[in-house]
Amino acid sequence: MAADDEQISSSRGQALAHKFVLSAVAAMMAESVTYPLDLTRTRLQIQGEFGIKGATVTYSNRGMFKIMRGVVIEEGVLNLYQGITPALYRQIIYSGFRMIIYEGLRDHVFTRNPDGSFPLWKSVIVSAICGALGQFAASPTDLVKIQMQMEGRRRLEGKPVRIKNTGHAFSKIFKESGIRGLWRGWVPNVHRSILVNVGDLVTYDTVKRQLLLKTSLPDNFILHGITSACSGFVASVMCTPADVVKTRIMNQPTENGRPVLYKNSIECLIKTVRQEGIMALYKGFLPNYCRLGPWLTTFWLSYEHLRKWTGHVTF
Repeated sequence: MAADDEQISSSRGQALAHKFVLSAVAAMMAESVTYPLDLTRTRLQIQGEFGIKGATVTYSNRGMFKIMRGVVIEEGVLNLYQGITPALYRQIIYSGFRMIIYEGLRDHVFTRNPDGSFPLWKSVIVSAICGALGQFAASPTDLVKIQMQMEGRRRLEGKPVRIKNTGHAFSKIFKESGIRGLWRGWVPNVHRSILVNVGDLVTYDTVKRQLLLKTSLPDNFILHGITSACSGFVASVMCTPADVVKTRIMNQPTENGRPVLYKNSIECLIKTVRQEGIMALYKGFLPNYCRLGPWLTTFWLSYEHLRKWTGHVTF
């Protein structure tokens, strides 16, 4: 009996490890395909920010396509992928953990309905938990990614080089602010992740189950494409304001290891709305949606296919 329990436990552990790897691989594929839009979104969200003396931090006032064109012409086409290394590290940690936590809680703790559907209220709770845990673990990589994404812009503005590469960024932040400095901005980062996961996982899981139950669509790439497109739109609408706050807090300069512009996410939110208007919270919405839509489509199609290919049931 004990041997059987040990074997079951071992097989479950192996299944979790396989799914962690599969979700990390699918996420890295999606990140690589859509990364230039992520860099564009970051630049757009910083644009128009006010500095400590009241002057704008960035001088340009470009739209999404002008920012992408400007990066290619002024900095070089390869700079569209500046910061891709910590972004991939982030996806390994964040996507790997969020997917196995969600599926584990859904199937073994909260449980589904007899017809295979997962109640909406349960899905919201589970997606919020897995988003918060996954993003907290990955927050240092997000901090480094955002700072690296802004380096090309800083150099064009005549500002000194802040970081050279991923390793230098981690060591610099640690030397200036200690281990806590690596988690600067984790609060709005986790808030954003909760909103993204609720928009993504709840929408994907709910829409997929309802389509399977109420239509004749088979569980194939067409169904996965429809549901991932829905989840991308909902996730973008929900997360963009938190994304703006997170980006600004993580990109702000520091003095003696302390942030200069904002003490916390609430102050950043208030200052942004007061100085730039409520719609400033939706700066970067278009590239955010243009990225999240293809990102989630690439991720879910890849993840579902990899699961089938390796002998696992679909999500």
